[in-house]
Amino acid sequence: MSPEIFSLASKRVWVAGHRGMVGSALLRRLEREQCQVITAGRGELDLRDQASVRTWMTRERPEVIFLAAAKVGGIVANDTLRAEFLYDNLIIAANIIHTAHTLGVEKLMFLGSTCIYPRLAPQPLSEDSLLTGPLEQTNEPYAIAKIAGIKLCETYRAQYGADFISVMPTNLYGPGDNYDPEHSHVVAALLRRFHEAKLAEAPEVVVWGTGTPRREFLYVDEMADACVFAMTRYSGAEILNIGTGEDIAIKDFATLVAEVVGYRGQIRYDASRPDGTPRKLVDVSKMEKLGWRASVPLVEGLKLAYDSFLDARKSS
Repeated sequence: MSPEIFSLASKRVWVAGHRGMVGSALLRRLEREQCQVITAGRGELDLRDQASVRTWMTRERPEVIFLAAAKVGGIVANDTLRAEFLYDNLIIAANIIHTAHTLGVEKLMFLGSTCIYPRLAPQPLSEDSLLTGPLEQTNEPYAIAKIAGIKLCETYRAQYGADFISVMPTNLYGPGDNYDPEHSHVVAALLRRFHEAKLAEAPEVVVWGTGTPRREFLYVDEMADACVFAMTRYSGAEILNIGTGEDIAIKDFATLVAEVVGYRGQIRYDASRPDGTPRKLVDVSKMEKLGWRASVPLVEGLKLAYDSFLDARKSS
């Protein structure tokens, strides 16, 4: 870890994956920095094409990169699109990280996920539990691709001195989330399901799984703030967890979402659907030692996320 502050002032900062939930949150956060943000949409640049990535980066010359681009989805998407989740995420990370090295990019942050940790790793998940046991089967391809990205940053740092760092956000939610009924993550899925049930005056809502797994949830704009904080204050080979340090049982979480949405019916659990990892709480002590701590309470974040969902519905 370095005590020196890396300044973003006047830098050309590329947010790769700027249209996703994470990328768009980073754009909002970077408005407060004195930097020049550059982006490239899918129609302009296919991040899976190495030659195109090199051509674009050679022309645009980013000095700082937030690598937030990824193929993402919920438990069903991860388990059914296994080849795409492995290949797309692997090739995107390899193309951008390698080209960043060859072009001499000053600093790069790779955004991973807490699914990189073993399924039954001790809780809370500390950074040094990486590669100590088998992964959760349902999202193994995505996790392997993210681990490869971490190792690329680690090896380019060790071999070439590249200032590439990796952060592992916990489960995220908020503006820009994907509300597809089959491919969304749990927060977006439940917000939509309870909202539609409220409108239809449905007597019950079915929630996938047993409701017993415990999950940690972080509002996406807090994640973006943590990323900018780490980019400017951290330089090291070790990965950094980003989270709240608190978790909640899915059963209690579903009840909380129902209250925020205003749904008054019954909640039933479908145990035939996969639960995923039993518990996923991250150890956030490293980030706290650096000086960053999450501050948005879950219920407040859910209210903001629901407002964003309603706004998106109005404009669609």
